[in-house]
Amino acid sequence: MNPGTLEEWLDFIGRQHSAEIDMGLDRVRAVWQRMGSPQAPLNIVVGGTNGKGSTCAMLESIYRAAGYRTGFYSSPHFLRFNERVRIGGREVADAPLVAAFAAVERARQAGTRPEPLTYFEFATLAALHLFASEPLDIGILEVGLGGRLDAVNLVDGDVAIVVSVDLDHQSYLGDTREAIGFEKAHLFRAGRPAIFADLAPPRTVVEHAASLGAQWIALEQGYTYRVLESQWDFIAGAHARRALPLPALRGRYQLKNAASALMAVACLEARLPVSIGHIKRGLLEVEWPGRMQVLPGQPAVVLDVAHNPHAARALDQALGGMPFAQNSFAVFGMLRDKAIAGVISVLKDRFDHWFVAGLDGESARGATVKEVSAALAAQGLSSRVSGHLDIASAYAAARERAGPNDRIVAFGSFFTVAEILRLAPNRPHAAADDRSTGTDHR
Repeated sequence: MNPGTLEEWLDFIGRQHSAEIDMGLDRVRAVWQRMGSPQAPLNIVVGGTNGKGSTCAMLESIYRAAGYRTGFYSSPHFLRFNERVRIGGREVADAPLVAAFAAVERARQAGTRPEPLTYFEFATLAALHLFASEPLDIGILEVGLGGRLDAVNLVDGDVAIVVSVDLDHQSYLGDTREAIGFEKAHLFRAGRPAIFADLAPPRTVVEHAASLGAQWIALEQGYTYRVLESQWDFIAGAHARRALPLPALRGRYQLKNAASALMAVACLEARLPVSIGHIKRGLLEVEWPGRMQVLPGQPAVVLDVAHNPHAARALDQALGGMPFAQNSFAVFGMLRDKAIAGVISVLKDRFDHWFVAGLDGESARGATVKEVSAALAAQGLSSRVSGHLDIASAYAAARERAGPNDRIVAFGSFFTVAEILRLAPNRPHAAADDRSTGTDHR
């Protein structure tokens, strides 16, 4: 008997594979093909070490401003699973998700033996089923991990974007930018736009795009952007858009993400025309929680999911551009398989005190408070560290210490940010939270 409620389904799909991550497309492709290979009629696929979710959110906002019906798949979620699948800008309700999981399960059982699918693979197939069931104009899909062997790579993107390549998930993707870039470059398709949104693309990315015959479009090669005092220009030949408003997402690094989104929009202009007015509105209205998100009230509370050195550098830069704070406090917890020392190294001089919590109660991969505290001590910060039972306790201690002119920055993991969002007053969906952030990659 199949599960009934969404909560029961989430428990069920979490038990269908012995591993949280199982790289490879054979199992998930077999099920997808039995389902009729569902996908939206037009798709943008976005991967990268950091910035892919923000880029997807800007694409969704721009296309919605232009009046198009969008599908948006992302991962992981903060408070409830429904965040992962949005249609027309709205989270998909429980009932359609349940129906989609049932469709995946029927296909999974249809072979000679049930295919073992991970939580992320099950979720991806459900999202693709929903996209194919709706009259969408465009699907926007965020890759989970890597690219070559990620379930999202089932989809042949009409445009593919690799936002950035840096070190993360080395045990799965390799320990160099060249190795990681090779994995991400497999999102590209022959004859279709292949956008690389950062400087210094790894050789493997360039070579793989060329071997496919993809339309290579890279930052400072096929397009660029120019930052003005309170505006910016997107420059790409006939597709240039000038005097654009800064995106609603904080951090100047978001302009790089916004430029890649506009390049993708330009590539699809013949099929989905978008005016400069729609672009401006989309940039001004975009929302993407947990990325330099500032909660209302005093002291200032900043949430950011930065969980690798590349993201930590972006966070450091963004904090440097914020108004002066008398004191800055970190609420910090990370997963054990992340570069904890590397993140600390980037941000060690940014905070007056670190309120540290273990995430071992949230995930089997969670680092304990002792492990994180030891990593801080190893960099000479032991006098500025206090350990706490969990993120809620660490956050409460930080709020008690902070004055109205101080700043609290909670970062290090999706689990860290999710807990603060759960505690924040007047947050959306307060009555319908799913405490799990899901058993997938970040």
